[in-house]
Amino acid sequence: MRFDIITVLPGLLESPFAHSILQRAQKKGLVEVSVHNLRDYATNKHKSVDDYPYGGGSGMVMQIEPFANCIESLQEQRKYDEIIFMTPDGTTLNQSVANELSSVQNVIILCGHYKGIDQRIRDLYVTREISIGDYVLSGGELPAAVLVDAISRLIPGVLSDETSALSDSFQGDLLDAPVYSRPADWRGHKVPDILLSGNQAAIDNWRYEQALERTKKRRPDLLED
Repeated sequence: MRFDIITVLPGLLESPFAHSILQRAQKKGLVEVSVHNLRDYATNKHKSVDDYPYGGGSGMVMQIEPFANCIESLQEQRKYDEIIFMTPDGTTLNQSVANELSSVQNVIILCGHYKGIDQRIRDLYVTREISIGDYVLSGGELPAAVLVDAISRLIPGVLSDETSALSDSFQGDLLDAPVYSRPADWRGHKVPDILLSGNQAAIDNWRYEQALERTKKRRPDLLED
């Protein structure tokens, strides 16, 4: 799967994709992440990509032309399934959205900055708008990294244990059950006996009951349907 991320601050995205699971996914050729500097597509001599908003008001607005130039240049190279804009007023990212997007091949992600981006970009190019929560960040780079991570771990072969992603929180609309590791007894705090029993059917049932109980307490909204 390929992600093309358009940003005015490409340096912010160097670290998230250079470590751990995402790094290994790229080395395996399962995920390709390409970061594009929006200023490279500006046509003015100062390479500026923002200007004052029409109608007045505070802040600067990212202009349409650099985004259009970059998007159209990428579209000449391949067909894209989605062009996603990371924005607080988009659809909230959840596991269902990540599952859906993990089945596509090529995605462009737009990172906003300043006051926002020219609405015409959203009207003419963007196919989906996604938020990672009801709060405002300085730009779309961190949300873009979150989105890529959430999608990539669902791609077959990215995780060493492919069943791991299927048992994560929010798969099946339940939070994950408690997990334990060695030692079995730490300062008198013991691992539940059922997990040491070797009875896999009983363990699976226990995990389901624990996941259900945790969801009832912490996220009852997930059970409303």
